[in-house]
Amino acid sequence: MKVAHRTTARSRSGARRGIAWLMSLVCVLALVPGTARADNPIVQHIYTADPAPLVHNGRVYLYTGHDEDGSTYFTMKEWRVWSSADMVNWTDHGSPLNISTFSWASANAWAGQVVARNDRFYWYVPVTNRATNSMAIGVAVGDSPTGPFRDAIGRPLVGNGEIDPTVFIDDDGQAYLYWGNPNLWYVKLNPDMISYSGAATRIALTTAGFGTRNGNASRPTLYEEGPWVYKRNGTYYNVFAAECCSEFIAYSTAPGPTGPWTYRGTIMPRQGGSFTNHAGVVDVNGGSYFFYHNGALPGGGGYTRSVAVEKFSYNSNGTFPTINMTTTGAPQVGTLNPYVRQEAETIAWGSGIETEPSSEGGMNVGWIENGDYIKVKGVAFGAGATSFAARVASAGSGGRIEVRLDNSTGPLVGTCTVPVTGGWQTWTTSTCAVSGATGTRDVFLRFAGGSGNLFNVNWWQFSGTGGSGGNLLTNGNLESGTTGWGVVGSGTLSSNTAVVHGGTGSLSITGRTASWNGPGQDVTSKLTNGKSYTTSVWVRSQSGTPSAKATLSLTANGTTNYLQLTPATGVNANGWTQLTGTATASWSGTLTGAIFYVETAEGTDSLLVDDVSLQ
Repeated sequence: MKVAHRTTARSRSGARRGIAWLMSLVCVLALVPGTARADNPIVQHIYTADPAPLVHNGRVYLYTGHDEDGSTYFTMKEWRVWSSADMVNWTDHGSPLNISTFSWASANAWAGQVVARNDRFYWYVPVTNRATNSMAIGVAVGDSPTGPFRDAIGRPLVGNGEIDPTVFIDDDGQAYLYWGNPNLWYVKLNPDMISYSGAATRIALTTAGFGTRNGNASRPTLYEEGPWVYKRNGTYYNVFAAECCSEFIAYSTAPGPTGPWTYRGTIMPRQGGSFTNHAGVVDVNGGSYFFYHNGALPGGGGYTRSVAVEKFSYNSNGTFPTINMTTTGAPQVGTLNPYVRQEAETIAWGSGIETEPSSEGGMNVGWIENGDYIKVKGVAFGAGATSFAARVASAGSGGRIEVRLDNSTGPLVGTCTVPVTGGWQTWTTSTCAVSGATGTRDVFLRFAGGSGNLFNVNWWQFSGTGGSGGNLLTNGNLESGTTGWGVVGSGTLSSNTAVVHGGTGSLSITGRTASWNGPGQDVTSKLTNGKSYTTSVWVRSQSGTPSAKATLSLTANGTTNYLQLTPATGVNANGWTQLTGTATASWSGTLTGAIFYVETAEGTDSLLVDDVSLQ
């Protein structure tokens, strides 16, 4: 684990570098040929805790706390956001929320949760109220799942000295905020999600409802903290951390959101090197996933925790199976497309690296030293890649990016030279030839060079004439002008080389006369009925943040249906908005027309589009 914030000299302490070296040794030992690669915990470059997953447009957004390096208490100053489309390669979105966001808070960025409503995202967190020096629940709001977030009301939403908020929105639209340690409370949130009606109600902690704790007359039930409430098939679940210390994860069920609760037993037994645990449960893309934390990384323990995930299946009667911690983690869903721009901070496993905000938007990988690497899992090269490009910067000595397959010392398929650029945020694109990258393989970007910090990496992308990597769109990277693209409705297409998201070209559309006008492609012959497709589009509009969306029109038996694929999920520093998501294309009868296109919810702004994929 490296130091969490870079010094001016980009130095690292010997102790932390030693931990990073130990992590590298563990990784190398795990990568011997024929040995399955462990990918749990899912984040390795900082300590993370208290996972709270959110599914939004087919992508999992994971909100965590951040245990500071070397902590001997719950020293936590910020919250972090990660996301994944495949459950193994996780993108670091940095920290869009910290203690200073709340002017009335003094400390303790502890376990929170984000929920989506009203086209906004509400983050409920426990912090120390400076006025009372006790814990209270604050609420922040953002316009995208990755923020930025701002204090929604400028004061605590509710406060009684207890912690660990979770929010559940029932089918009738009523939202509930639950929290508590040592008690369990709830309030009914109003539709604005930042106020509530009535008084806080304490849920009766009975042994029938929450199990029996032995030897503690003042606290007779197993309930400890960290509730996670949700509904599945008409049954309400309350998953919670039980009986400190050390904690295990248990659960109760009820016929309604406020009870009466019935204790159902243990989900995850005591294990994992941390005396606390904290769970989050979601369903996505046909699978069920259980998030938790442990102390599995080097230097890990009760105050230096790490988030992990397991895939599971409910029993036929809706009960949980026993779930144990593994180093394997969840299986990959689908593959990763190397022929569209991928952020360097999208990582299945990293050794020696850190991340930081990039001047070009998002995050970049930094603090790179000789022998450090990142792993990207399940990369679908198809018939083959012929070149590799990476966006790099160096105020150090520069170096090399070795593109290797299968493990960090595996087959070398390309080497890109990284020049000295004159600054850690002075960016250039380095390219190199690639040979032998075919099929679906794990990719290791191994960094090499002299001593000290070498360079930063912002993003990377492969190109290839032998295969599209699964992208159904022609000229999706827009490096070949307007080839493959047409206009849905009205407008004029042209190639733009002055303002790009990646590479040297983007697509411009002007003269739109309706919001549904936009650039598109016919994909009728390329779709499979009932198949899920993942999209990624980068859009920039004339007047600022676009209300853009990617849409698939499906015409069968004379009827046209419109499938919205990807609403906006965030804007980077250069004004580009990424649209990402997964949706299932289905129709009845014979498909006679299918058009993929980019439109807006309103307005007729001119648009720039770049790095588009449908796969």
